Amino acid sequence: MGEQHYWVAVAARNHILSGVEQGIVQANHGKAAPLRRMKPGDRILLYAPKLVYGGAEPCQRFVAAGTIADDAVYQTAVATDFQPYRRSVIYESIAETPIQPLIEQLSFIQDKKRWGYRFRFGLFAIPQADFEQIHSKMTSNGNH
Repeated sequence: MGEQHYWVAVAARNHILSGVEQGIVQANHGKAAPLRRMKPGDRILLYAPKLVYGGAEPCQRFVAAGTIADDAVYQTAVATDFQPYRRSVIYESIAETPIQPLIEQLSFIQDKKRWGYRFRFGLFAIPQADFEQIHSKMTSNGNH
């Protein structure tokens, strides 16, 4: 299986919840290339800057966590003009977790004052220690 990697995918909360329901992840508006960098067994966190796609209301929470299920990157027809690429993910039951209390401890956020900049990239790798720190907050919040 090779070395395990840790990822953050960025999307609006409503899109993340739809993906969790379907057991899939999509990145960068359905592009295939970012998804091909992931391998089965890689772990992924989904971060929502906004509650609703195209909306203004902030969310700023990690909303989902899971494991990449297999090797397949596949395309699906959502609409005639939108055929995004997806990957299957095995999602866990977790608590949504705000990012604010974590910013200071996360090494992948170099500029703590402009922390949101890092999340402008739709899918990016993070160190295992950062993944574990976020994941432990998501699993220990007592909401599940």
